[in-house]
Amino acid sequence: MKTAFLGLGRMGSAIARLLVKSGEDVTVWNRTRSRAEPLERDGAKVASTAAEAIAGADVVFTMLIDDASLEEVLYGGQVLESLRHGAIHVSMSTLSVALSRKLTEEHAKRGQHFVAAPVFGRPHIAEAGKLWIAVGGAPEPVEKVRPLLEKCGRGITVVGEHPWSAHALKLGGNFLITAMIAALSEGFVYAEAQDVEPATFIDTVNKALFQSPFYEMYGKIMLAPPETPGATMAVGEKDMRLFREAAQAEQVQTPLADLFLANFHRAFEVGMKDADWAAGYLQLQRAGSREQLKANR
Repeated sequence: MKTAFLGLGRMGSAIARLLVKSGEDVTVWNRTRSRAEPLERDGAKVASTAAEAIAGADVVFTMLIDDASLEEVLYGGQVLESLRHGAIHVSMSTLSVALSRKLTEEHAKRGQHFVAAPVFGRPHIAEAGKLWIAVGGAPEPVEKVRPLLEKCGRGITVVGEHPWSAHALKLGGNFLITAMIAALSEGFVYAEAQDVEPATFIDTVNKALFQSPFYEMYGKIMLAPPETPGATMAVGEKDMRLFREAAQAEQVQTPLADLFLANFHRAFEVGMKDADWAAGYLQLQRAGSREQLKANR
């Protein structure tokens, strides 16, 4: 199938490269053309505009940072209008449930198909081809794109026939990631106060209780922050906000998410918007404990 890939940030570039190296016919586009050049050297075609990239495409992947960026490309970039009848749009971004519902209807009106395929994993996981992909959409288009998705990750969960069900699941998963990060942050600060090394704390507790490579990985990220964040506090705030919006639309209360969102906003106030999502949350917890200690003196 002729494939287009729109959005070449760290995640998008990694996924597009897997498709190119697997032998797929891929045309890529990004607002900043220089990000497409490494993929061109790998064998991808590079388009000057989003509309040019999708011309004649059977499948169009998008991996853009948020709802506003995706809508700008789909509407402002004439992608919705230019996408051929019967083509499939696969959104791999973490979107709001509301936008996922809207795009399902927009594509259907044009005789196109919309498949949600948000991914679980940081950029280095994407580069290794080990993402887990939550998929939502009608059976026929899902089966058509499945072989492509299988080249991008280690596994797929088909959530349901509504695309927004996959985006809802992804937001719920990211809520649990934040809950884990918040718990680890508080646990590390507690351990430090008891003269227990945080690295010893997480290693022991994880081996004794969770036996989770996820806890192990995030513990290392939090205690030895990467030079380039895999995901920022801004991304965490966005996902928590969308999780709460989706829950509130169904009249579901979210007391933990309310707390997490407030903490993200506190991080923004002290200039940590671009800090690593996990390491930044620990930094915020440490700062809060110091402030409380001063207040109690």
